[in-house]
Amino acid sequence: MGAVANGALEAGGEVIGVMPKALVEREIAHQGLTHLEVVPDMHVRKQRMSELASGFVTLPGGAGTLEEIFEQWTWAQLGIHDKPCGFLNVEGYFDPLLAMIAKTTREGFMKPEYASMLVVTSDPLELFELFDDYTPPTRKWTQAAIHPASA
Repeated sequence: MGAVANGALEAGGEVIGVMPKALVEREIAHQGLTHLEVVPDMHVRKQRMSELASGFVTLPGGAGTLEEIFEQWTWAQLGIHDKPCGFLNVEGYFDPLLAMIAKTTREGFMKPEYASMLVVTSDPLELFELFDDYTPPTRKWTQAAIHPASA
């Protein structure tokens, strides 16, 4: 995250960081950001980042990266937000994960429209073009589907 932040800052961009207080106290926070928002915990951090973001780009990473994109993708399926979720698939890094997502669809655990709502490319410029053209699918559940008697 630091390298991405530095690159954006060097290019004249604005970088907003959102970090839990415990990590800031351990001096893990990037000190050169445009703005650093300190929040109580990781749950508040993810909620705040979701509020600030217009979309979610996933770069190669580990468990925390996957947890965060899966949460945003789930929120998009549920209609909590209508923002695109994408994978910058550098050198095929996400190919095994994408194969697993395809399997969930083949096995009937996920509707194809929810698997296909993920934006995937290895080209950063194309990723943002695809974000610009993104149209969210129909929400997974509607009020009528949850409470048919009240519809």
